[in-house]
Amino acid sequence: MDPVRNPYAPGAGQRPPELAGRGRELEVFDVVLERVARSRPERSLVLTGLRGVGKTVLLNTLRSQAIGRLWGTGKIEARPDQSLRRPVAAALHMAIRELAPHHRAPDRIDEFLGVLKAFALRATPPAGGRSRAPRLRDRWQPGFDVPAATGRADSGDIEIDLVELFTDAASVATDVGTGVALFIDEMQDLGAADVSALCAACHELSQLGAPLIVVGAGLPHLPAVLSAAKSYSERLFRYQRIDRLDRIAADRALCAPAEREDVAYEPKALDLLYEKSGGYPYFVQAYGKATWDHAPRSPITAADVRVAAPEAEAELAVGFFGSRFERATPAERDYMRAMAALARVEDAQSDDLDAAVPTADVARSLGRKPASLSPARDALIKKGLIYSGERGTVAFTVPHFGRYLRTQPG
Repeated sequence: MDPVRNPYAPGAGQRPPELAGRGRELEVFDVVLERVARSRPERSLVLTGLRGVGKTVLLNTLRSQAIGRLWGTGKIEARPDQSLRRPVAAALHMAIRELAPHHRAPDRIDEFLGVLKAFALRATPPAGGRSRAPRLRDRWQPGFDVPAATGRADSGDIEIDLVELFTDAASVATDVGTGVALFIDEMQDLGAADVSALCAACHELSQLGAPLIVVGAGLPHLPAVLSAAKSYSERLFRYQRIDRLDRIAADRALCAPAEREDVAYEPKALDLLYEKSGGYPYFVQAYGKATWDHAPRSPITAADVRVAAPEAEAELAVGFFGSRFERATPAERDYMRAMAALARVEDAQSDDLDAAVPTADVARSLGRKPASLSPARDALIKKGLIYSGERGTVAFTVPHFGRYLRTQPG
């Protein structure tokens, strides 16, 4: 098999050669775009799921759908140590640039850019009210030469300012008969004040019927983060859980790109690949790539999969699991090992899921009081390694992570 022709793409956010099993999500978003275009009421969208299920790939694909309908679009990746102001300003600048050529009044665009600049430059003073020089990474060069507006989106209250900014952006989109879509990856990493402001802005837009929507993606506990910020967020967003692929979709993800290269799989090879990957899109690509490189000829056999599997697992151990494990402190690693031991089950298929475990059981297995382990648990949640889907329980954000930990020396 020619490795140059290998079609599989196990990369972070990299679109696979065949986006299998996501047809329903694409259809739903098409309906959202069409309803907004017809001034029908519609909710913003939130995608949730574990790491490796393809949320970023899907987010990018949805953005392409919006661009195809001549919407203005912008995308940001949330970070826990970064305010929402500058990234949102940059994203909306990009969105309005896409709409500007279709607008008949350049002055109207400049007017919005003035509001955008005021929003971005309005930094909230630190505690105590004393100003300080901005750090280098906080300095913003907007890339457009218009004076900052006054009295609009510049109050310093992120909730007030974001509502005004989104309303003005939607107004520009209305002028050209289209919409604006803001895509936010890793949405669970937004600060509490920013989440609250984002919910308030989406709420205001939905009441106005304004053509601006937010499409967010994040870990499984993202709905709880939004609900903690605004109680009405449960009704504000359309939630879609992105899960691992079923057997038919996983086979298609492997077979469709192979067929385009005149390569086939034997049924037992596909059986084994699904067993190894668990249907998680990232793992499907990783095992598919390794198997292709090791297979001597078509059709690819189960024996080829068995030979290639250790290489795929070694690569995952370093790049997918190991890189995350290395970010944890010794105390945090002990916490995760205890979780992995408690989540262990006999059934190999169930083992893929690494079920949630009670925090009280983790404490008991470590011989500690639950309160004493709160710092380790909270740090792991902040690092995106575990999440709390239900009160009193924790689970891994990375599929197969518990199985990986059980193979590592203590």
